[in-house]
Amino acid sequence: MFEYQKENKFFAQVTGMMEELCEQELIELGAVNTKIAYRGVYFEADTTALYRINYTSRMLSRVLAPLLTFYCDNQNVLIKAAENIAWEELFSVNKTFAISASVSNSKITNSLYASLCLKDGIADYFRAKFGKRPSVDTGNPDIRFNLHIEKDRAVISLDTSGESLHKRGYRLLAGEAPMQETLAAAIIRISKWNGDRPLLDCMCGSGTILAEALMHYCKIPAQKLRKQFGFYNLPEFDNTVWEELKKGYDKEIRPLAKGVVNGSDRSAEAIKVARENLSRLPFSDAIDLSCKSFQQIDKFENGTLITNPPYGIRLGKIAEVEVLYKELGDFIKQKCTGTSAFIYTGETGLRKHIGLKTTKRIPLANGKLEGVLLQIDSYEGSKKKVFED
Repeated sequence: MFEYQKENKFFAQVTGMMEELCEQELIELGAVNTKIAYRGVYFEADTTALYRINYTSRMLSRVLAPLLTFYCDNQNVLIKAAENIAWEELFSVNKTFAISASVSNSKITNSLYASLCLKDGIADYFRAKFGKRPSVDTGNPDIRFNLHIEKDRAVISLDTSGESLHKRGYRLLAGEAPMQETLAAAIIRISKWNGDRPLLDCMCGSGTILAEALMHYCKIPAQKLRKQFGFYNLPEFDNTVWEELKKGYDKEIRPLAKGVVNGSDRSAEAIKVARENLSRLPFSDAIDLSCKSFQQIDKFENGTLITNPPYGIRLGKIAEVEVLYKELGDFIKQKCTGTSAFIYTGETGLRKHIGLKTTKRIPLANGKLEGVLLQIDSYEGSKKKVFED
C-alpha cells in the first residue's frame, strides 16, 4: 500500500506567497485537516475531492500523492528505496515517465543528480522484474513523479495533476513577461469581483487576466481544456466517479453578457494574441477588446480595474515606466470614479509614481518574481482624501 492510500494525505504545491489563499480554496473544494507549509499545503481528501481539486482549482500548481517517505543521506539509499516501490501498480514498462526533484539542506545537494538516481532505481526495478525498462520523456510523459529531499528526509510522490495546473490550455501565445494564470486567478479572487460590476484590464497583453475573469464568472472549470490528469494512473482511479463529477461541473457553466469583461492595449499585436488565446474558451466573443491605450479611454466608472502594467522587464527604460505609472494614477483618479483598482507590479518601488494612496498592499509572486498587488479605491466627494498629494 502506498503512503497516500493509508490516510488520504496529499500535498498541494503553490506559488510563493499564496499559501493562505490556496488553503482557503482547498477547504472550499472538500479538503480537510489542512496545514500550510513553505510553498504548499498538506491536506486530506477522499477520491471525489481529489478529482474536484485537480479539475476546478484556480490557484494550485500541482497536487502530489506521497508514495514513500524515508531517511536519505546518499544516492545508494535513494536507489534502494526506489527499487522497493511497486511501480508496475502505477504504470507499465511501455509507458514513459518524468521526474522533477528539489533538494535543500541535505547531503545530496544537486536536484538533477537526485532525479537521475531515482530514475536509475526505477529502471533497475523494471529491468529486474520485466527484463526491460520504461523510457524517460521530460516533454510529454505518461506519468510524472516528484522527489523532494529536505534535511535528508526524502518523499517520492506521484503527480496527480500531470502538467502544472497553471497551464489551462487556452494560452498558446504569450507576450513578454506574461502573468501566470494562477496569479491572475488569485487577484480576481482577492478583488471579490463577481460580475455585478464591469471589469477592465486596460493593459491586457496576451489576455490572461481576461481569460481568468471569464472562466471565473462563467464557472468554467480551470482544467476544462485538459485532456489528461496524473490521477488517471492511481491504482484506485474510478472513471465512473470522475466522469460524473466532471459532468456535474460542466453543467454549471453559464454564458457571459456583453460589457461585463473588457480589455484594451495600445499594441495591436497584443490584442491579436489576446483574441487568439481567448478564442479557445466558450463565450469569449462577449469580451470587448479594443486597441487603445488607457490614456485614450474616456471613462471607466463604478467598475473593477485589474491590470498588470509593465515594470521594467517589458519596457527596459525605467524612466518610461515611471511616467506610465503616473499616467495610470491620473487615469484612475480622473476617469475611474467609483472604481476599485487592483494593480500588480513586480517592482514595488513603482508604487509611489502612481501618486494615489493604496487601500491594501498584498505581496504576491509571479512565478519566481516577487511583486505586490496594490488596491486603490477611487471615490467622489469626501472620500477623495484617499489620494496622496
